[in-house]
Amino acid sequence: MSAKTFPRRALVTGGSGELGGAISLALASGGYHVIVHANRSLHRADAVVNAIHEAGGSAQATAFDVSDAQVTHAALAALLDEGPIHAVINNAGIHDDAPMAGMSAEQWHRVIDVSLHGFFNVTQPLLLPMSRQRFGRIVSLSSVAALLGNRGQTNYAAAKAALHGASKSLAREMASRGITVNVVAPGVIEGRMADAAFPPERIREVVPAQRAGTPEEVAALVAFLCGDSAAYINGQVIGVNGGMG
Repeated sequence: MSAKTFPRRALVTGGSGELGGAISLALASGGYHVIVHANRSLHRADAVVNAIHEAGGSAQATAFDVSDAQVTHAALAALLDEGPIHAVINNAGIHDDAPMAGMSAEQWHRVIDVSLHGFFNVTQPLLLPMSRQRFGRIVSLSSVAALLGNRGQTNYAAAKAALHGASKSLAREMASRGITVNVVAPGVIEGRMADAAFPPERIREVVPAQRAGTPEEVAALVAFLCGDSAAYINGQVIGVNGGMG
């Protein structure tokens, strides 16, 4: 299917990963043409695109470094030349964990460059185009670590918590233009990273629901927030964490 058969287009940064892939599939099933982003692993984005096509949806792949402002601006300009972008899901993020006493400046800056500066680099160029079309959905993926803190993740928690304040402020700036800005903060979600860090006994200790969440449970909320029914939900930080807090 071509993008023209779908009225709205969504960009999912980090769409080539496990959570990003689930979000991309959920948005496509809801009628979006999805632009699945990867940093360098374009083949992983292509795999998500193929899955969307097999399910009857519409999608394309793209690759660029969200922490590089100039590269990101050029990539977005090319995408906007193809048509408007109605929703952006800021899902790109990395971990580089260490106790802060032993954390290098490179570890600190690298995590913040992707999660926080990447949010600005991707979102800011899309705001005026969204304003002109009087519709926009901006959803950023945070973490329960930004709400509760987590040992060894001062850099990650700082970057994600900054998204909360930025999103609440941006929601106030853009609400009159039909644009909503929200944050989804997952807890322990099934996947390679969580499986390594959270064995079953640890999950039972820290998660009141006694289980890890699924990428699909997070994706369902993101897809809802990008739809017409969520037009009055704005400036919110919504946890998907099984009762962790």
